Amino acid sequence: MGKKKNKKRAREQAGLTGPDGQPRTKMPRKEYEAQMAILQGELVALQEWVKSTGAKICIVFEGRDTAGKGGTIKRIVERVSPRVFRVVALPTPTDREKSQMYLQRYMAHFPAAGEVVIFDRSWYNRAGVERVMGFCTPEQTQKFLNMAPLVEKAMVDSGIILLKYWLEVSADEQTRRLQSRMDDPRKTWKLSPMDLKSYKRWYDYSRARDAMFAATDTAWAPWFVANNDVKKRGRLNIISHLLSQVPYEPYPGLDVELPKRQKAGNYREPTLAVRRVPTQF
Repeated sequence: MGKKKNKKRAREQAGLTGPDGQPRTKMPRKEYEAQMAILQGELVALQEWVKSTGAKICIVFEGRDTAGKGGTIKRIVERVSPRVFRVVALPTPTDREKSQMYLQRYMAHFPAAGEVVIFDRSWYNRAGVERVMGFCTPEQTQKFLNMAPLVEKAMVDSGIILLKYWLEVSADEQTRRLQSRMDDPRKTWKLSPMDLKSYKRWYDYSRARDAMFAATDTAWAPWFVANNDVKKRGRLNIISHLLSQVPYEPYPGLDVELPKRQKAGNYREPTLAVRRVPTQF
């Protein structure tokens, strides 16, 4: 037992794993793409099951800034139909929406039969960024924390499969990712003034997260926490877990043969003067 603990501590000190025992080393791209292809094939199978059964799935992604929510969602929807998988990322509420019941604007996007809805940030804004940045009062936050489990119970009772993921990232990795956004002109659009303000409030966000978990981690809608310091590993872990939470059936595949194409007959290519795209590559 002592040897195992020593090996674990040595791997942590070498930066190979974190305190949770999860690998912190980069994953070879070839291995990553091979594993992702398998999982994306399973997502297609999940899609066909959702369509055929009329299932309703709602997936919530929350986490600190730069935790990798967008990249994970991108790989989930990359090979599936946008008519089945729908991503919802709501902007700042309008004055009219601010006057509504808090959860009202989110409810309009809940899945109907045969749909998978993914929230890139959700109603939990009130428990996170709104609380930390002072966009709502402590009383409003507490009222939300009391209400959310009841609404989610109603969702689950209506037949919605609700999955909630919190993507965790370490302080050092968050710093590295924000610095990367500042240094790379392809990523500067991802950097907002809010990112810089929230960066200073690491422990305020930690307290908000802890209070959110304590109030809303329920038997019917538990939180699942994924370490995402290594994005490739994190994405694979999350998608694999997501698939394990849905009772879909493996897709049997298509038993089809391409028919013979018709003969040209009297058709001839036209000699029209069309504007062609230059072949520079």
